[in-house]
Amino acid sequence: MSPEEIVDGQLAAYNARDLEAFLSFYAEDVPVHAFPGGEEMADRSGPAFRERYRELFASSPELHAELVSRVVHGRVVIDQERVSGFMGGDVRTAVAMYDVGPEKIERVWFVA
Repeated sequence: MSPEEIVDGQLAAYNARDLEAFLSFYAEDVPVHAFPGGEEMADRSGPAFRERYRELFASSPELHAELVSRVVHGRVVIDQERVSGFMGGDVRTAVAMYDVGPEKIERVWFVA
């Protein structure tokens, strides 16, 4: 699969709130970083990644991310999304940058 197809797959699994399918698109213990500072987000990285998304999917049955725009440059995919369905009804804008290896997402940055 291309980097774009891998990121598409994780987005579809996210919207289905299918934890195992979602995780299958990520390297085990994937590091997640804040951008632009680059610090690793310990509450979202490595072993915490699975638990964070398990809790999010379980607590937000209407969770949905709509792709607003995308840039693909080699193995880097940058998505801007509109995310809704959180408890409390918040709608958020998110920007994620994915470093995609041959088979999985190997690193993520979230723009603060």
